Amino acid sequence: MKYFSHINTAVQLLQQYNGSVPFGSFIKQFFSQHKKYGSKDRKNISHLGYAFFRLGKAGLQLPVEERILTGLFLSSPEPNELLQHLKPDWNEKTQLPLAEKAQLAGIALNELFPWSAELSEEVAYEPFCASFLTQPDLFLRLRPGKAAVVKNKLQQAGIAFKEINPSCLALPNASKIDTVIETDREAVIQDYSSQRIGELMELIRASTALSPNSSAPSTPLRVWDACAASGGKSILASDIFPRIDLTVSDVRKSILINLEQRFVTAGIKNYHSFIADLSTSSSNIQPAFARASSGKHSTFDIIITDVPCSGSGTWSRTPEQLYYFEPQQIERYSTLQKKIVEQAIAHLKPGGFLLYCTCSVFKKENEEVVQHIQEKHALQLLKKELLTGYTQKADTLFGAVFQKR
Repeated sequence: MKYFSHINTAVQLLQQYNGSVPFGSFIKQFFSQHKKYGSKDRKNISHLGYAFFRLGKAGLQLPVEERILTGLFLSSPEPNELLQHLKPDWNEKTQLPLAEKAQLAGIALNELFPWSAELSEEVAYEPFCASFLTQPDLFLRLRPGKAAVVKNKLQQAGIAFKEINPSCLALPNASKIDTVIETDREAVIQDYSSQRIGELMELIRASTALSPNSSAPSTPLRVWDACAASGGKSILASDIFPRIDLTVSDVRKSILINLEQRFVTAGIKNYHSFIADLSTSSSNIQPAFARASSGKHSTFDIIITDVPCSGSGTWSRTPEQLYYFEPQQIERYSTLQKKIVEQAIAHLKPGGFLLYCTCSVFKKENEEVVQHIQEKHALQLLKKELLTGYTQKADTLFGAVFQKR
């Protein structure tokens, strides 16, 4: 029977997996080596694997198969074909409130994420724990002037969406949009909370008009995206600020090559880029800075530090990271973040703005780094905010804006 085959394959997958690569990448590699599985089989087996991880640190004593079924039961809002055959008594109760389902399955929801003492102060613990049992939505940020054309294309393709605000759409996570819209040119795939970092950029935009030390309105703002990664914040900044002179950096050349290709699609042509490990001495960065800035002073009006972090605000999307996480990693990330910020602030103009971001829910990566910046530097905190998404099928991010005195 296919249901036993699916769960046995999921068990096999999980026994081979060790968390060293994203589970999604591991699954793709597995199926590329085992061609016998059809599209629906691959989808169901993958879903079972993720159900195992959605229990986080709860139910660790359960056998793998039982843990899969428990995760499937708790994360299913309606009857499920596999549960019907393997756990029919549970399948009749999938629509019960989550707390009742957890009690029935013998799972304490607060064990999914057992580090409540480490959380940022604004996190609502119980809804946050419950969010790991829900697959987040796919969010689109509509590029300026492209809202009507994107919505029309989605409607023509029969893809359902919900309008969160005039520039943000939420779609079912499995929506196939690559052949429907021009990604990055017309809309950016970007989580809702990540899009809301734009609210902090808008605060900077309003403040630059009032700052006596900022560049003249006719002069492009010099913006450095210091940990550019896939470039989502750079594209967001390009859409928000009328004129910018953009510089991007990251630790690996491969990241910047991918970024170059994405910027071409997004219509970002004039920018500087360089490889930089901001956790090392500033003397190692200066030569690359000089080459990238074409002889300009290596100081900036705006510096974006979307720093490496635990990613704990995104674990509903990647629950395997929750399963394998060890709390001692928090301190390691916090130390790294402080080093990166130290390097970045050295290149901030008087009157310039620092935007600090993480996709973490841990206070050591969020409020404590903000406190470190305030204690060590002549920077004024203009705003800090935890951008919670766990009740909206979105990620949770943290952002803070500072101005250099």
